[in-house]
Amino acid sequence: MRIEKTYRQLEDTEEVHIYDITEEELYRQVPQEYDMFYTPFEKTLNYLSNDLDIFVPIDDGNDFIIHRLGLSALTRGKIKQSDVAGRLLSKTSPGFYQVLKEPLKEVYETHETKNMRFYYHFNEKLARFSNVKVVYDMEKIILVSDHRDNRGTSLTVSDDGKYDEKANLIEYFSQTGSYYKINDRYSWTQGIYNIINRAREPNDEYYNIIFDLVIPEDRPLIDKLLKELDRGRVNYETIIRIKTDDGILKYIEANLYSKFDEDGHLLSRYGLFKDVSTDSTRKMTRPVDFLLKGFKNSKKLALLIDPLSVKHYEFSEGFYNLVEENPETYHHSRKIIENIVEESIQCKIKELVKGERDELSERVTYNVHGDENHQKIAEIYLERFEFGETTHSIGFITDVTEDRKKQQELMEANEHQTILIKEVHHRVKNNLQVLNSFLNLEKRAYKNKPNIIIDHMQSRLSSLAILHEKTYNTTDFKNINLKEYIVDQDGQLRSLIGLRDGIEFESEVDGDLNLSIEVITPLLLVIDELTMNAIKHAFPDKSAPNKKITKKITKLDNETAELILRDNGVGIEDPSAITKNLGCEIIKNLTKQLDGKIELFQHENGTGYRLTFPITMEHTIEG
Repeated sequence: MRIEKTYRQLEDTEEVHIYDITEEELYRQVPQEYDMFYTPFEKTLNYLSNDLDIFVPIDDGNDFIIHRLGLSALTRGKIKQSDVAGRLLSKTSPGFYQVLKEPLKEVYETHETKNMRFYYHFNEKLARFSNVKVVYDMEKIILVSDHRDNRGTSLTVSDDGKYDEKANLIEYFSQTGSYYKINDRYSWTQGIYNIINRAREPNDEYYNIIFDLVIPEDRPLIDKLLKELDRGRVNYETIIRIKTDDGILKYIEANLYSKFDEDGHLLSRYGLFKDVSTDSTRKMTRPVDFLLKGFKNSKKLALLIDPLSVKHYEFSEGFYNLVEENPETYHHSRKIIENIVEESIQCKIKELVKGERDELSERVTYNVHGDENHQKIAEIYLERFEFGETTHSIGFITDVTEDRKKQQELMEANEHQTILIKEVHHRVKNNLQVLNSFLNLEKRAYKNKPNIIIDHMQSRLSSLAILHEKTYNTTDFKNINLKEYIVDQDGQLRSLIGLRDGIEFESEVDGDLNLSIEVITPLLLVIDELTMNAIKHAFPDKSAPNKKITKKITKLDNETAELILRDNGVGIEDPSAITKNLGCEIIKNLTKQLDGKIELFQHENGTGYRLTFPITMEHTIEG
């Protein structure tokens, strides 16, 4: 709070400019310290056009006990006489004590009446002013105040001490307005003038400018509701029809409230009006429709005007697109909150409704019509603010379902790419370890036959090179077509050995046989070993013609496949002897890794192997 003082000599008036007073400076709840006697004519004082604040000097005029406050002060602070009577001004209202302590003490000491004028500024704009006479009478200090509102409404103080101007914007666009009636004088918000299509006039504070426009047919309804409210009814809701000065008939929803003191005497009246006209001119007279029209072509972004109100809400098309409701039949209800998946956000919205928080900005998951299988993702912003005794809200909703889906797909793609890189590194490492093991074994077994070691390693390296080349750009390591690999493997064997030794390689593979990389890697190495074993033992005569090695790989069922590898060589005289050599030991180990079963068989022209193996194995990835 900031205070500036000026003395107007010609008027003999001290002016006090008060800037941005906060709620805490305006009123603090403190315990009563002194008993106060009843004020005579208390009921009569409530009907005076001026406010009377009565203070009892204490401590030689350095502080003051509050005897009573005027009705305007009580209304602004939303308090009762019993909340302030018998308290020290310095403790109950530190802000006003700072403003009043010097003039009150001066009047206490001189007993001379003092003229003052108070100006209340919020956001550097004049919101309200009061002409005050400070009088010493009956050993008390009495402030007689005539309040004037520069904005046509009661003074509103927000938590941060700033006058909230959002209400004027909301009232303008939603065609709503409100009034207060205190001490038989009205304060009208700007929204009322938007509804009745005219500017503010000086005498508007002395009569009900809405009721005076009611058409004759609805006049009995006005008389009825006023009688009901005067008899103690605290709330009355109805629809009335008015005809504006420019001849437009409007339907107005009226929500009227009365406030009574502890003895049942009327203290003040408050009303909220909303233009709910449905005639053909509605779209031309309601500013909110022009605003909402700006969002007409946006099905992803929605403007929400007063979304916390179940009566006076206005939503753009995007909201109905998100919740998949027909705007003509939709009835706004707080049950819609139950369709939000996140319970924590449900709680935050309920806190917003109750006034326990001022704003909310969250990403929510929404079950359309409560269906968990039909969800949408939305970013929601809601802000709640009060204007007098009226609560308003505004918000935006953005449907980010598709964007979120694309973002999730991108995240999953990045994650999958990371997994693929790990997969490739893992396979390369394992295969190099396998090749290194085979090389160490053969160095000991064929230390005097380096050509055999070289042939074997070239064959293995060629098969693994094919495997890595074909899987380099793949995204699916579980469904690799085997036929393409075998064709390429035959081509490599033909280049490395076939042309040199005169051996032909022929293969027949089921075209729809797809294997995981866990299966295809050891299978190719088994085929390499069987092929090299056949080359070594089946064709001792390098000059013999028509040498051939054939492969046939078929699916036996949905879980098992079979490999038949044959040569047309010299055959095996002692099968038990060949099964003990190093090549066969490697084949056995690879078959075990493949979780398969292999057997040797003789046929009319040469030797063959039958290998059965599972089509699928558990897919694992190591870092």
